[in-house]
Amino acid sequence: MNEHASLAVLDSLAVEVITDNVSDTYVSKTSFAVSEFANVVLAGAQEISGETLLAANLGYGLRLRSRLGGREHVALFDTGTEGAIFIRNCRNLGLDLGEVEEIAITHGHWDHMGALPAAIDAIVGRRGRGSVTVHVNPDMFNERGVLLKSGVVFPAAKVPTPAQMEARGARVVNDGNARLLLDGHFYYSGEIPRVSAFETGRQDHLCRRDNSEEWRPDPYLMDERMLMANVRDLGLVVFSACSHAGIVNVCTEVRRLFPDTPIHAVMGGLHLGGVMEHLIPQTVEALGPFDIQNIITGHCTGWRALHALAAAYGERVSQSAVGTSYLFDSSAPPPAS
Repeated sequence: MNEHASLAVLDSLAVEVITDNVSDTYVSKTSFAVSEFANVVLAGAQEISGETLLAANLGYGLRLRSRLGGREHVALFDTGTEGAIFIRNCRNLGLDLGEVEEIAITHGHWDHMGALPAAIDAIVGRRGRGSVTVHVNPDMFNERGVLLKSGVVFPAAKVPTPAQMEARGARVVNDGNARLLLDGHFYYSGEIPRVSAFETGRQDHLCRRDNSEEWRPDPYLMDERMLMANVRDLGLVVFSACSHAGIVNVCTEVRRLFPDTPIHAVMGGLHLGGVMEHLIPQTVEALGPFDIQNIITGHCTGWRALHALAAAYGERVSQSAVGTSYLFDSSAPPPAS
């Protein structure tokens, strides 16, 4: 059965950036975005200060609120790096974590799952045990490391296991297959095929299982997943938190799954910074045929890639920043920024 065939067509989708690498309330926004300053004031801040604004840190995490008719759903898309900052940012944005029903995790890296225990604790504290579901797949729990130029393997922090999540009161769906979430409001992908000739991953990424084997190359990070929603009269909104699969591979899979639905927006990290910068020209060119209306880059994209994309696609490209909110709704007037 093709689960994606039943993806709902939403009336609206609201997105809040809880965790991102960049804090920049002054960066120019798209017409459907609201800045951090405005959002903390809306949340009740009495002044603008270091305490009322958000903290940026390496990682990515979003809150998603979908609406179809009279039914709304709230989910998290990753959480980010560190629990205290995640909770602080939610508080300063006035986000009630008690509304969160499900959490979609993209891959087993600490900068996307480090704040997950704190998020689960906060949700369970409001909703009760067994009230939040975390979606993962078995390969997310390989131990990860990076091979340094010196030849030393530098291990990454271990991510919370399904057993640890369940002990905190979450339900865990640990399955490698694609599935629909929350009454079909979201499509959580299965494995993303690696088909482009140039998106071959990072050769310095390593993994091992349970400390019982030697480190082995893990350039493709096949555990990575993406999330999609379809908004009425706009099209698909694609969330790709780190794009280890390659953003061209991501968009190729989106087009395969939904050949007749335009890609309205791609939002997330494109993993084109640092050692991946040599892929920028090919990536920018290869994205053209997808005719993406909005490319909202964050996290691991890198400034060179952002500049190259903006040079090629102009106002279709914008930079994500922590505290920013986005509203995908064809019937809504542009919000004040």
